[in-house]
Amino acid sequence: MKSTFFSVAALAAVVAAAPAKNNLLALRQAAAQVTDADILNYALTLEHLEDKFYREALANFTQSDFAAAGYDETFYNNLKEVSSDETTHVSFLTAALTKAGAKPVAECTYSYGVTDVKSFLATASILEGVGVSAYLGAAADIMSKNYLTAAGSILTVESRHSAYIRATLDQAPFPSPFDTPLSLNEVYTLAAPFIVSCPDSNPKLPVKAFPMLMSSPDNPKNITAGTKITLLTPDYVVKPADGSSQIYAAFITVTGPVFTEATPVDGGFSLTVPTAPEGTAPIAGQSYVVLTGCNTTVSDDTVAAGPAVVEIAGPGGA
Repeated sequence: MKSTFFSVAALAAVVAAAPAKNNLLALRQAAAQVTDADILNYALTLEHLEDKFYREALANFTQSDFAAAGYDETFYNNLKEVSSDETTHVSFLTAALTKAGAKPVAECTYSYGVTDVKSFLATASILEGVGVSAYLGAAADIMSKNYLTAAGSILTVESRHSAYIRATLDQAPFPSPFDTPLSLNEVYTLAAPFIVSCPDSNPKLPVKAFPMLMSSPDNPKNITAGTKITLLTPDYVVKPADGSSQIYAAFITVTGPVFTEATPVDGGFSLTVPTAPEGTAPIAGQSYVVLTGCNTTVSDDTVAAGPAVVEIAGPGGA
């Protein structure tokens, strides 16, 4: 079993000692190293994953299979429209990259772990939610106004896909007044387990995957603020370099992360889902949580593992 060590004290000291102005400058300099072509290829990587996911599932499961699982013909036909949208997104991004003189990434080989209609829809809901967070998180780094507008138009469609599938699964279609942005690396961490291999000729993307973090299947079905849950760290152990510093779980929101102490348990960490401070985005719907040694900020330098996807009911239970 692998161990992931990190210096909690060092991370906290750096964040506390660096003036806010310097932090902003560092973020801008880091963002400047990522080009629009990188971001479009990153988006294309995700669209390929979704496109193949729907095409493969609709080839494997017939309308009769969906009917047997309790879904009518209208829903099945709407899923074909969703699939068509994803194919169109692939075509658009491929053409945009080619026109800009950049090489577009090609489709990879994937393994989705889908065995039936139920597991297909559960995975579809997660992928659509991640897609929304991916476009939202990348938007601030897109320099071209034309590309930003195009990405925004794809984002709104992905959001409608997500709401439609969530409603069909009896989840709140719009559980929060805010969506959650994720960084390139956070999104890639969630996408990487589905990717088996990619063509060697694909352009290399400036992304990395953090160690995987998973919501335990034994967690309560209805998770709300105040619920105690377990996050699993499969095949590795996260612990601070000094052996004693506190590890935190950070729930990501658009208004900033919300922290709670994480307690080591066999196979991972236990924690209590926190309540977001008044006047900030709530922790609700498809939520994302990372492990970190810092309780003041979340960045690629402070994340030890994750994100994990956790479905959290809002105050009204929706």
